[in-house]
Amino acid sequence: MTRRTQRGQPQMAQIEIKVPDIGDFKDVGVIELLAKPGDAVQADQSLITVESDKASMEIPSSHAGVLKEFKVKLGDKVSEGSVIAIVEAAAEAAAPAPAAAAPKEEPKTAPAPASQAPAAIKTEAPAAPAAPAAPAPAAAALDNTRPAINQPQGLPHASPSVRKFARELGVPLAEVQGSGPKGRITQEDVQKFTQAVMSGTLQTQAQAARGGMGGAGLDLLPWPKVDFAKFGPIERKELSRIKKISGANLARNWVMIPHVTNNDEADITELEAFRVRTNKENEKSGIKVTMLAFVIKAVVAALKKYPDFNASLDGDALVYKQYFHIGFAADTPNGLVVPVLKNADQKGILQISQEMGELAQKAREGKLGSADMQGGCFTISSLGGIGGTHFTPIINAPEVAILGLSRSSLKPVWDGKQFAPRLTLPLSLSYDHRVIDGAAAARFNAYLSQVLADYRRILL
Repeated sequence: MTRRTQRGQPQMAQIEIKVPDIGDFKDVGVIELLAKPGDAVQADQSLITVESDKASMEIPSSHAGVLKEFKVKLGDKVSEGSVIAIVEAAAEAAAPAPAAAAPKEEPKTAPAPASQAPAAIKTEAPAAPAAPAAPAPAAAALDNTRPAINQPQGLPHASPSVRKFARELGVPLAEVQGSGPKGRITQEDVQKFTQAVMSGTLQTQAQAARGGMGGAGLDLLPWPKVDFAKFGPIERKELSRIKKISGANLARNWVMIPHVTNNDEADITELEAFRVRTNKENEKSGIKVTMLAFVIKAVVAALKKYPDFNASLDGDALVYKQYFHIGFAADTPNGLVVPVLKNADQKGILQISQEMGELAQKAREGKLGSADMQGGCFTISSLGGIGGTHFTPIINAPEVAILGLSRSSLKPVWDGKQFAPRLTLPLSLSYDHRVIDGAAAARFNAYLSQVLADYRRILL
């Protein structure tokens, strides 16, 4: 909408600022407003910060001018093309005229400006303005934690990934003190809250209402606080975002899942010779076949034979998956990530190798989308290129098992007549003992070893 100003001043236009192309991300949460109505903004100046479970990014203004109002508020979900703000700019610098028509309907369709949101939230009358009606369902969906006493209205200031993390741990976000910008609750705040509750130094309001810990605490000592600089020179480095997220997930999985690890070895002498020949035959294609590709295909065969390993706990029920998406741990400069190879049962070794290479490259470049890391049924963690004999990999919830691979080595094996050198691959299978018992794990590992020793078994 254009309007005339005093004589000699240019006409002004109100421009919708929209979310540009942000790749594969959709329905990402708004976690921060970086300006306020009335501010002068420049083209490419960041207006909001959005965050998915895996990444955060700032959305800039496409035009210079004065920020009239935000069309989003904290906790809203946006995608490419979503209108986030209205900027008033000189008409000659504005977008084409058709884009200016939408604000005429603003009193009927647009939500109240962000500056009015606090007042709307505080209103207790039944006939409140339309603006506070929207947060109510969102609050129920995003903050589905234990009930809290005197919980304030509205959503606690936290990103979607932090909300998800708190829900998984059963942490009432309304009781967590935020240490981030403008009191935003961070993942570290949730972790500290959880540690305090588990150590018995803090009670949730629900626990207090029940008259004590009720057996929920583990009676752990507080985490030691040490001034390391007293003992010598130190250097402090903050954990990367990936390590913070993966570390919290690993801690949760280790505490909540009863892990048992079955160790075995597979004779891969013939399979390794076949792998080397395959690479020579296909060297012009540029595809390098690794032992992990053969293991993925063998794992699919084992999952089909023992379907309990391709299940997940859902309350008191098991969900058996009819698809075979295999995750593999990828080491990157920023930490460990787990890309997921979809429908591995429908692909050959060459296609698996090619897709693994592409996913690993995206992981190293930090370009993995959330879709690339979701839907896994079973995970493989390979240390084969580094070393070791056996280890205990931590299960990637909600999966019920994970396979660890260590470095293969030549060993003398008795063949009935003599000792012969054989290339053996150590296998470490960690499993959720609530779902899988020791005998089933031993059978799974034994069958996997048989398939790797004689790959023709995969055809049976």
